[in-house]
Amino acid sequence: MKTIAVIDYGMGNLHSVAKALEHVAPQARVLITNDPQIIADSDRVVLPGVGAIRDCIGEMQRLGVDKIVADTLGQKPMLGICVGMQALMRFSSENDGVDCLNHLPGEVTCFSDQVAVTDGHLKVPHMGWNQVQQFDHPLWSGIDNHSRFYFVHSYFVRSEDRSLVAGTCHYGVDFDVALAQKNLFAVQFHPEKSHTAGLQLLKNFVLWDGHQ
Repeated sequence: MKTIAVIDYGMGNLHSVAKALEHVAPQARVLITNDPQIIADSDRVVLPGVGAIRDCIGEMQRLGVDKIVADTLGQKPMLGICVGMQALMRFSSENDGVDCLNHLPGEVTCFSDQVAVTDGHLKVPHMGWNQVQQFDHPLWSGIDNHSRFYFVHSYFVRSEDRSLVAGTCHYGVDFDVALAQKNLFAVQFHPEKSHTAGLQLLKNFVLWDGHQ
């Protein structure tokens, strides 16, 4: 039986993610936890996140989740979701600037800083369904290119290493919504809220061996 650890640092839609994983992998054991040993013993790890990045990083550091993430990367398949993806970057301009976990090269920028200039009628946050341009990766298996996923965010990621980009989207500006590095896959959208396409991505993650 596979064990999937959903990291709990008090800042994610944990139960929605766990329920979606249980739905696509009823044979798996899904645990919401911040216990380092349980996470170390699990087969796969999910790093979710919602809310302000300063609070998220602060809670990660207070609970030692930052170290857990560092120890887990390179060891087993990991999926970052929404702010969980942003937290993996080097820096975010949110909350007057926050140093993130610095596992992926790039910064997190506010839509309002750019969208108002390029397409003033668009609202921030970017909320609702949008199409994703896919780039080759096992987690897109069985999902049509340009499928729609559900987003809720005011800040977006741009990777400095374009070879890591596995998916992009457009909302006034082009931005990166999926990054892949070895056994890590991180997405800006919420797969647990994205119906068929999102559930297929979670199913692919459960089956993924961590290789691209």
